[in-house]
Amino acid sequence: MFDVLTIAALADELASRLVGGRIQRILQIDDATIGLEVYAEHQRSILVASADSQNPRLYLSTQRLSADPDRVTPLLLLLRKYARGGRVAAVQQPPLERIMRLSIAKPFYLDNRRQRDDVPTEDEEEAPSELVYTHLIVELMGRRSNIILTDDEGRILDAIKRVTPEMSRVRPILPGRPYVPPPPREDAVDPRHLTPSALHDLLRPAPQDEELAPLLVRHLAGFSPQMAREAVYRATGAADAPVRAVASRDGAAALAEAVASVLAPLETGNWTPGVYVAEGRAVAFSAIPLDHLAGAEVERFPTMSPAIERWLALAGAPQPVAQAQRRDKLVAQIRSARERAAARLRSLEEERARGEEGERWRTMGELIYAYLASIQPGQTELVVDDLTIPLDPARSPSENAQAYFERYRKARSATENLPELIEATRTELAYLEQLETLAGFAEGMEQVEQVRQEWESYRDQRPDASTGKRRQSEPKRPKPLRTARGDLIYIGHNGRQNDLITFDIAGPDDTWLHARGLPGAHVIVRWAGPEDEEVLLQAAALAAYFSAGRNATSVEVDATARRYVRKIKGAGPGMVTYRNERTLNVRPTAPADLGLA
Repeated sequence: MFDVLTIAALADELASRLVGGRIQRILQIDDATIGLEVYAEHQRSILVASADSQNPRLYLSTQRLSADPDRVTPLLLLLRKYARGGRVAAVQQPPLERIMRLSIAKPFYLDNRRQRDDVPTEDEEEAPSELVYTHLIVELMGRRSNIILTDDEGRILDAIKRVTPEMSRVRPILPGRPYVPPPPREDAVDPRHLTPSALHDLLRPAPQDEELAPLLVRHLAGFSPQMAREAVYRATGAADAPVRAVASRDGAAALAEAVASVLAPLETGNWTPGVYVAEGRAVAFSAIPLDHLAGAEVERFPTMSPAIERWLALAGAPQPVAQAQRRDKLVAQIRSARERAAARLRSLEEERARGEEGERWRTMGELIYAYLASIQPGQTELVVDDLTIPLDPARSPSENAQAYFERYRKARSATENLPELIEATRTELAYLEQLETLAGFAEGMEQVEQVRQEWESYRDQRPDASTGKRRQSEPKRPKPLRTARGDLIYIGHNGRQNDLITFDIAGPDDTWLHARGLPGAHVIVRWAGPEDEEVLLQAAALAAYFSAGRNATSVEVDATARRYVRKIKGAGPGMVTYRNERTLNVRPTAPADLGLA
């Protein structure tokens, strides 16, 4: 819904509110989100910009935000240098792009000893300075969203998401490289200059039964699905009308007029921000009236930011700082426990290695007895083949042998339970790796709270726990994603949800998926018909995305029938073994990018 119209309405709002304002604070809210506190027109405004792949956003917040002072990133340091104390010089949107560009001007003294926001000394009062311009570019493009800082010559200073050539050969984003805008679609038509005849020619090759709105999205530059449905509704009276509804010249003329009416506020600046609510659920926000949502209730707002903030609240999106700080604190606690478990495992394995030396001591004792007759009084060593056995010359051969047997018995006694302890610690470590991964992916306070409860349950069951067991709420049943033919895809967002979808929701013939050898979510496909390979690959891409391999270009995912999955006895929630699997090699993909509802 952050389409070109929303960005344009925001650009007008930010230009009127922020231009000329002084940037007083820079906040790193979470790994993908920054906040700028700007003082303009005798009031403070907080601009929130997020490149989160699931929830990219840009708006002026009415809430005063805070950030974790321990979170310091290269981009934050550069923004403090070039933006804090500077002024917003301009706010621009490239035509028909989901991009916002904030130009920032800040004076720097030529001797480079102080910046304009420092208090000048008497000698420095007249010192010459230069005005340094930088540009903060916010790209709101789904999982490819980014926040990029460039200098005035277009060189990238840094970005909230660095993109290496291995990740994108077309458009790497790294410090020192020139900033290159997202490549335009070569076959896209500028809808601002669309004539009825050009539109008629554009739609002529399409099948008459094909839905019209997706065609507009494919052929018109900057046209979002929401804009396309609105244009089709204004032209035909039905948002899902087929091509035949505008096949005539008159129909094409009506559609061209509807496209122009949707885009008209780009020229007039007459925005009508609103949030649309149906059956108690926020379904859309928009900078223009959405006539095709006539059945929904609409809340109107004077500018775009309060509409976005209202939609985020109705949709259950958390306040970014509260969610991020709580989640990050939880992840840090789990990581600390994981590191302790890893250290304990290393210690146990070292102890086992020392225990294996005991077998060598037993062999030495046996060889002393075997060569007893050949050992002379006062002899200091016995060499048998390649083995040299040290001997205590003050002891008899029999006493030397007994000493080695005693060392063997002590080593054996100390390591008797080590195999079981090592296996239990490995299982615990795997569980903590899973819990840490899923905690890092938790979105919204509800998911964070579910993982936190699971973490507290783990801590309460530790032998060194000082508190009694806390009451745990039942794991919330996750909402499934639905494919076009009705298959349901369930994703577990914590260990207890993994158990729930695998052993309570799934049937024995449903398909279970998990990233191979990586901590992450269980994914279940409940088939509406025969197994479909395309749906299976989509589910595998989701399993890869909700795993520790999210940022990899390719991840191996195992898939098997649910009947072949078994819980690990005594292990934490979501820990399983499985067999009869097949392995798929997929690219991690978010649900929104798969088009799943």
